[in-house]
Amino acid sequence: MASAAAQDLPRTVAQVKRSIVGIGTMLKTRQPAIVFTGTGFAVGDGLSIITNAHVIPERLDAARMEEIGIVVGNGAEGVSFRPARLVGLDREHDLAHLRLEGPALPALSLGADDAAAEGQALAFTGYPLGMRLGLHAATHRALLAAIVPVVRPSLNSRQLDARVIAQLQRRPFAIYQLDGTAYPGNSGSPLYDPASGAVVGVINAVFLKGLREHAVSDPSGIAYAIPVRHVRELLLRKPQ
Repeated sequence: MASAAAQDLPRTVAQVKRSIVGIGTMLKTRQPAIVFTGTGFAVGDGLSIITNAHVIPERLDAARMEEIGIVVGNGAEGVSFRPARLVGLDREHDLAHLRLEGPALPALSLGADDAAAEGQALAFTGYPLGMRLGLHAATHRALLAAIVPVVRPSLNSRQLDARVIAQLQRRPFAIYQLDGTAYPGNSGSPLYDPASGAVVGVINAVFLKGLREHAVSDPSGIAYAIPVRHVRELLLRKPQ
């Protein structure tokens, strides 16, 4: 017999998908003009977009008027781009807060800090393949397998300096380990309760537990998510 959460999931997915956006940059003189970097979702007043910090480019080509913003699928018409401002960045927890102007998007609600528990069935929606097959949001089920301390990997050993090691030792925090596969395009996807749609975390394809899982280059059936408490803290910060 299907659980109540499983029965509610189709209805919840239909609601959640309205709040899912792509994150990318626009440069009109480039081919392609729009470059997809990750997934995001609307919260709050519908003009705040949450995503991962690592999908935000470190620099834009200001001389050529490159812009960061959201990418939205328009069915047969392809995709459209809306500029956004980066107003908050939390590199420690790999989260970013963008602000839109103009019409608000349907917003997802944030669950309580303690809303997720080990063994709970969850779901996440995003763009695992980016824009390769068109911008079509896909939903995956995930079991919250464990709540574990996080380790952020370095690109090479030279980046593991004393400052980085000291920071990891001083400021460990818990992250959700999921029994579910996430791909690089899923970075920034909301992890939510299948029955209510309340967000309990943000999918992350960079944080790896103990440097054992190569979740970005070789998906292993394990994914990670940043607990929603860190999203709430970022939203409370004064805009940059």
